[in-house]
Amino acid sequence: YALFQYGPMYGVIMAFQDYNIRDGIWGSEFVGLENFTKFFQSSQCWRLIRNTLSISIQSIIFSFPAPLILALLLNEIKSNKFKRVVQTVTYLPHFISVVVVCGMLHQFLARDGFITSMLSAIGLVENKNLLGIKELFQPIFIFSGIWQEVGWGSIIYLAALTGIDEQLYEAAMIDGANRWKRILHVTLPGIAPTIIMMLILRMGSVMSVGYEKIILLYNPQTYETADVLSTYIYRYGLGGSFDYGYTTAIGVFSSVINLILIVAANQISRKVSETSLWEEVGK
Repeated sequence: YALFQYGPMYGVIMAFQDYNIRDGIWGSEFVGLENFTKFFQSSQCWRLIRNTLSISIQSIIFSFPAPLILALLLNEIKSNKFKRVVQTVTYLPHFISVVVVCGMLHQFLARDGFITSMLSAIGLVENKNLLGIKELFQPIFIFSGIWQEVGWGSIIYLAALTGIDEQLYEAAMIDGANRWKRILHVTLPGIAPTIIMMLILRMGSVMSVGYEKIILLYNPQTYETADVLSTYIYRYGLGGSFDYGYTTAIGVFSSVINLILIVAANQISRKVSETSLWEEVGK
């Protein structure tokens, strides 16, 4: 962890340099905030930030609750055999390579693909390549991610559910609570600290939408809604002008925003629920 996470942090210096490989980090010219200014004044800046925030917010709204809902549903299943089957089926997509998943999406969403044919038959979409429609890229990205990770993400909530005292459910049943009220007043409060911690951690990656899956799915037709900060860094830094200082500055900007968000979320959580990832210094 120290080697791959903390070790490379000296490279942040590149964000403040007109970096070139010949002179290296310690020999390149220092230019201050010039790279940051260049990014904020570029025509791409606000489109990239908008797309990144849009995908992240939709992920929080749709993807974040999905594993929790699945865990609650599994917790209500009385048949252990059926529960194990459901868990296995929902876990399996997590182990499929993202390259394979994107290949499946290209096949299923093509003009003559299975999903396209099914949706066009009932009149929901036109019979054409759905990955070439910019308005559909983000929903496809979000819901394919839910399908792939919902089972794996439910593991931590299932583990938290095992820590709830069964006597609480028995007391609730004696008081006349039905299944829904037991979930609302016993189950959810029992795993609330876990939910809050997972949400705080998720807030710390709002500006860090993974580039691998997007690069494998997007195309110039969908850049307007699919291009995010990480894909722009990859395309501009490694596949275009090789302006490492400029792309490092964009990465530093994303990291600073993520740091601010996770600290703010932690502070709000501590005030509202007394649950936090870390305590204030001196306490």
